[in-house]
Amino acid sequence: METLETIGKRASLKRRLSARDIEKEKIALVLDAARMAPSAHNMQPWRFIIVRGKKNIETVVTRAFEEPNQVVREAPVLIIACANPGDDMTRDGKEYYLFDVGLAVENMLLAATELGLVTHPMIGVDEDELKKVLHIPGEVRFVVATPLAYPTEGSYEEAARERLDQRTRKCLKEVVYSNIWGKPF
Repeated sequence: METLETIGKRASLKRRLSARDIEKEKIALVLDAARMAPSAHNMQPWRFIIVRGKKNIETVVTRAFEEPNQVVREAPVLIIACANPGDDMTRDGKEYYLFDVGLAVENMLLAATELGLVTHPMIGVDEDELKKVLHIPGEVRFVVATPLAYPTEGSYEEAARERLDQRTRKCLKEVVYSNIWGKPF
């Protein structure tokens, strides 16, 4: 799969999670893609907690995930992305750890898609409770979580088909300007 094709095929599919185990090598490939992301001044502030095992996932999801995200308890892997804001730069009041973790997570999502694995980035989590359950230090912030699973259907393409058929995106002229704000591209 080519990069642009993978970008077009990526979809959030938390309702298509198989409980089938994922090979440790595939998990490592997904995490290595995240590790290779660019970051402000190459600070690499991201840290990932990999939650595996039905009992561990059940505990994290039950205690820290909001109701709409409880469905991810079926996943064999949860990836929790965090960062210490002090490990990255702040410029003009903007904390870049959020941007940098976002870049790493997008790499992870695309690598998972390429490998035929389902993801669904989510922020509906009680951060304080998550920190208690996973022993996350106080200065570290939760950024985003995603399940990692094989799709319930035979292939990623089958699992994503309906979601992709329904997906809408703004057209370029709505989000891109030429030289100055508001001037059509």
